[in-house]
Amino acid sequence: MNLSSRTVLRRAARWLGPVFAASAVHAAGVPNPPYMGLSDDGAYVLDARALVAWPRCVEGMHWNGKTCIGTPLLLNHGEAMALARDLEKERGLHLRVPRALELQGLVHKAANPPGLDPILFPASPPGWHWSTTSSVNTASVNQYDYQNIVQGRNEQNANHLNFLHGWAVNMSTGEARADVTRRTKLPVRLVLPLE
Repeated sequence: MNLSSRTVLRRAARWLGPVFAASAVHAAGVPNPPYMGLSDDGAYVLDARALVAWPRCVEGMHWNGKTCIGTPLLLNHGEAMALARDLEKERGLHLRVPRALELQGLVHKAANPPGLDPILFPASPPGWHWSTTSSVNTASVNQYDYQNIVQGRNEQNANHLNFLHGWAVNMSTGEARADVTRRTKLPVRLVLPLE
């Protein structure tokens, strides 16, 4: 994608918003949000509400005009962040690893089963994906929460755990977790802000 393609995507997302042709019905019978649609080449899902473009394929896979093919890259948190920086330099676009809330917004929780829309995001790997969300509210670490006790998390060491753990989102359920070890190899779906 070049800079002129980004301009076209930006205009499409801003002006066409709710009239996207791709705002069809999710495979499980739940309507797609009216603010989401496809780019002209079909390689991106445009979100007119957030003004971002989502590649239909995770990193390591590519769009062949009908579906995503290839093998998803499994990267640790540092590798995912480095990949986004490298692709930004290579392509001149501000691709980035999304925040947890952005990834959660892609999951159709009302669908049965919940998950990513297989029409908008075909052949997408299920399970956990990296996000850039990294903060833990240390003032709210519950010392009586069993998970916090098992992990040894308390108000004094919660900031230290930020460096060891990252946030990931389960694209099958929409659940987000802050205790995923940054060394864990997960798929990455980058996002392109259009503003």
